[in-house]
Amino acid sequence: MSGQRLGTIVGLELTQRTRSVAWYVLLGVFALLLVIVTALSFLAWSSAYRPGGAIYSTIVYITLLLVVLVSPTLSGNAINGDRDAATLAPVQVTLATTTEILFGKFLAAWITGLAFVAVSVPFLVLAILAGGGAPLTITVSLLVLVFEVGVIAAIGVALSGILSRPLFSVATTYLVVAALVVGTLIAFALVGFTVRSEVTNHYRSIEYDDYTGDTFPCMPGEEPSADYPCDDDVEVRCGEWTTSTYEVPRFDHVWWLLAANPFVILADATPTQFDEYGNPNDLFGQIKYGVRAAQQAPDLEQRWDDCAPRAADDGSEAEDVIDQSTPSWFVGMSLQLLLAAGLMWWAWGRTRTPAGRLPSGTRIA
Repeated sequence: MSGQRLGTIVGLELTQRTRSVAWYVLLGVFALLLVIVTALSFLAWSSAYRPGGAIYSTIVYITLLLVVLVSPTLSGNAINGDRDAATLAPVQVTLATTTEILFGKFLAAWITGLAFVAVSVPFLVLAILAGGGAPLTITVSLLVLVFEVGVIAAIGVALSGILSRPLFSVATTYLVVAALVVGTLIAFALVGFTVRSEVTNHYRSIEYDDYTGDTFPCMPGEEPSADYPCDDDVEVRCGEWTTSTYEVPRFDHVWWLLAANPFVILADATPTQFDEYGNPNDLFGQIKYGVRAAQQAPDLEQRWDDCAPRAADDGSEAEDVIDQSTPSWFVGMSLQLLLAAGLMWWAWGRTRTPAGRLPSGTRIA
């Protein structure tokens, strides 16, 4: 692979994109949306603990969302669009190899997607100046964002080489990206609710009907106070144990379906920041907590006793769940890389010359 030829192909691709006025209009609209999102984030998170982290994570997620919506259009016709315009064949008869052409178009699409990330940098700087998190959190989140932009670009370029019609390849790219973003959530919910287990609940309550007036007993472990004027001399009378059963979904069996979701990967890979109560103080941590909590198996044999002392709540459930659960971001990244690499290899086979067979009606020159 020649670096000079590769650079030439990337330069030609970027020149074609930057010549279009629509490209700059798109960047302007992107920046305007980020202005609105940033302003609303500052208003929405102003009362939060260390609002900078929440603002920063919101901007990063909105940037990823907008790139997901825009990138398939920019990369989904990279190869078949040139074939339709009769500009691919002249490049194929030069010294440039199929690998260089394919990889050059991928790099150009990746750089194009990163241009939108560059537009978001001033807004990310504002969030960082407002206390947007630890340096490690910022570094990892940006690296994952750059990685996801590259994966989407690779999928779009590959499908443009596999499919002969630009419109069809762009639509297919959107479908593949939607399967990763929305399809994983739908599959997680549907399969999780389908796989169910029976829970047996044992319950005993206090017989309040036996007490009259304002007299009521102190619960185990509690003492009379101004806020809780119970009576130590009144005996606590408990009812009989009752048993009931019901079914619960088993999301702990299907949580892995979310592993390849770009938004889940971003949250799961980014180090979590906690507030003084042990709760996540940004969107990265909140989404990570939700995914990690899905890994926890439900208690199928439950027991609730009103007459027993209440267990103390240390308020660190979220931090404990995250620390004791299994990270999945590296699995999701590996699956995305396999998908992108497989599609790129298929596109290489469809683009290489001389071609043994082409779809009917395919333009060569």
